[in-house]
Amino acid sequence: QLQASGGGLVQAGGSLRLSCAASGRTFSSYSMAWFRQAPGKQREFVGYILWNSGSALYADSVKGRFTISRDNVKNTVYLQMNSLKPEDTAVYYCAAKLRPGTPHDYWGQGTQVTVSS
Repeated sequence: QLQASGGGLVQAGGSLRLSCAASGRTFSSYSMAWFRQAPGKQREFVGYILWNSGSALYADSVKGRFTISRDNVKNTVYLQMNSLKPEDTAVYYCAAKLRPGTPHDYWGQGTQVTVSS
């Protein structure tokens, strides 16, 4: 249902764009979130976007550097990551939720982002 891609190795200060391709159903009523998990750490919320309105919210750790957007035609959500830092190194996951306050209904498989210093 959700396919994350676009990860890779980048130097500090660089940029990457992750994609989350949605399929199998209409996600227009969902909120689409990005999470990340670094080795030995708990999963961390990165941000989310409301598919129908395009409104987005970000964790303080990425605010001003990361941007979430969506392409209704391609049924894809993006995470544009700029000014990357070594502490951004993690596996990044996308997830979809229909109702606020409930667990996410769908998860992507994760894509590795490694930022070298």
